[in-house]
Amino acid sequence: VQLQASGGGLVQPGGSLRLSCAASEGSLANYAIGWFRQAPGKEREGVSCLSGSDGRRYYADSVKGRFTISRDNDNNVVYLEMNNLKPEDTAVYYCAAPRHPLSGCTISNEHGRSWYAYWGQGTLVTVSS
Repeated sequence: VQLQASGGGLVQPGGSLRLSCAASEGSLANYAIGWFRQAPGKEREGVSCLSGSDGRRYYADSVKGRFTISRDNDNNVVYLEMNNLKPEDTAVYYCAAPRHPLSGCTISNEHGRSWYAYWGQGTLVTVSS
């Protein structure tokens, strides 16, 4: 599975963006997908994930109620819809998938290091007025 994250850009506070995680090879249909972000000078943190085993969604407390993760199997894409963006959301966003389909997911950065085998190249989100 080769992942490509896209959709980042510059947006004003309170604005919205939709990030996409697409597979250039293979199907994402049954894969768990995690979204992580890394701000300059900070450690990478988990944002959201979508389980490949039961479809459950998980969110970091900092984004609950503002971000939504979803899957579009017809287009082989997993989205991260981001609303009411704040300057502290500024970061490079990465999507990741485990080695095997039908797996659960994690937004723990520590666990994610070993859990996710495939990582996209990252897309930059800048929230600024």
